[in-house]
Amino acid sequence: MSATGAILVVDDDPAICVVVGEALRRQGHKVKTASSIKERGALLESFAPDVLITDVMLPDGDGLDGVAEILERKPDLSVIVLSAQNTLNTAIRATEKGAFEYLPKPFDLNELARAVGDALGTGKAQEGEDGATGLPHDGLPLVGRSPAMQEVYRTIARVLSNDLSILVLGESGTGKELVAEAIHSLGQRRTKPFVAINMAAIPRELIEAELFGYEKGAFTGAQARTAGKFEQAQGGTLFLDEIGDMPMEAQTRLLRVLQSGEVTTVGGSKPVRVNVRIIAATNKDLPKLIEENRFRQDLYYRLNVVPIALPALRERREDVILLARHFLDRAALEGLPRKALSDDAAQLLMAYHWPGNVRELQNLMQRLAVLSRENVIAADVLRNSLPLDMVPADHAAPADQLGQAVREWAKRQLGIGIGQPNRALHDDLLALVEPILLQETLASVDGNQIRAAGLLGINRNTLRKKLTDYGLDPLQLRVAE
Repeated sequence: MSATGAILVVDDDPAICVVVGEALRRQGHKVKTASSIKERGALLESFAPDVLITDVMLPDGDGLDGVAEILERKPDLSVIVLSAQNTLNTAIRATEKGAFEYLPKPFDLNELARAVGDALGTGKAQEGEDGATGLPHDGLPLVGRSPAMQEVYRTIARVLSNDLSILVLGESGTGKELVAEAIHSLGQRRTKPFVAINMAAIPRELIEAELFGYEKGAFTGAQARTAGKFEQAQGGTLFLDEIGDMPMEAQTRLLRVLQSGEVTTVGGSKPVRVNVRIIAATNKDLPKLIEENRFRQDLYYRLNVVPIALPALRERREDVILLARHFLDRAALEGLPRKALSDDAAQLLMAYHWPGNVRELQNLMQRLAVLSRENVIAADVLRNSLPLDMVPADHAAPADQLGQAVREWAKRQLGIGIGQPNRALHDDLLALVEPILLQETLASVDGNQIRAAGLLGINRNTLRKKLTDYGLDPLQLRVAE
């Protein structure tokens, strides 16, 4: 059994307080939250936490101010610092103040759980026997630290304390049902049932019976009264997956139920009052279906009170390796051999376009856990053992690779550039990449400046000036014969 403690979470973003607080509570910790330095000070005395998790930017000051003094008074307290100022300077300040750990935002809940376990002196207290954290499915069943996923987390946190209808949008395999499970398991209905139904998997003639139930003798094979999904979810959450595949006639009756809060079984006459939260999901373009008269507009508005758009995996590539390792850990917990990824294999995963999204990655990691003979999965295993069009990283997704390289360069320069507000990073980046572009373009046309200018989309005089500025000789930029 993992050791638990008292945790104080201080952040002025209510979403972070809710998600972090609920996830840690589900790990068995006692958690209180605050949104300011003033509230933090009061709770440090009245709550006496074992671990303080504090943001840096708070409404009434710098969250790092006073940390050293707090630790002098409470030497057994461990401080974990969170900050959106992902700079070297912030990390150094946190360390100098005596912080136990520093986590830049956006952070992953698994990392925070490990940091809390370490701060409590339990090492891998939040992990299973094989070292894989149980937080994603015991707390928030989603993994990712990308900005896109952080926005999803914030939206989830904002709807936990209400019963507004939610429409989860996203491609197949992006994790729409996991979002629904997270909202239910962290929300005020978590002690009641979570019931899911996939509209695309049910024959049209049986959808109403599945949703609303049926009476004995209502149709051939109806041997006894059977409760539908609405009644089964009484007091809890009903997840309507693939809502875009629901037939129009069933949509009409569903709308009536949502408006009245009552269901009438197929073959029945007495309505039954139901109290459920509705979460719907689809990978379809519902506004387009409305234009084609295939989806009711009034039902769309009823369901789409709070939309949550899940990004495709190719749109959050920074989460690919984090997810891959998470799925390998889960596979090990399920009895499969424990595996790790080589750097080359990780690069291949980053280069792949993931048409099947997170579900495809999960299935891939499970297969690799079985197929790879070595403890470390190599790139050749990824290429040769799987029926996937895995393009070598050095030839795949050049735009993505360039974007990632620019992003990493910018992060480094911004970290180095603290205290130097007039560094002109835009000019620095152009000085790095523009000469290369000019050289390669001129070489491709054997030094012909007119053709090069046309390919670059600039006039010849501009090209000449740039060549002069960078000290490039067009006569030397010819393809060797």
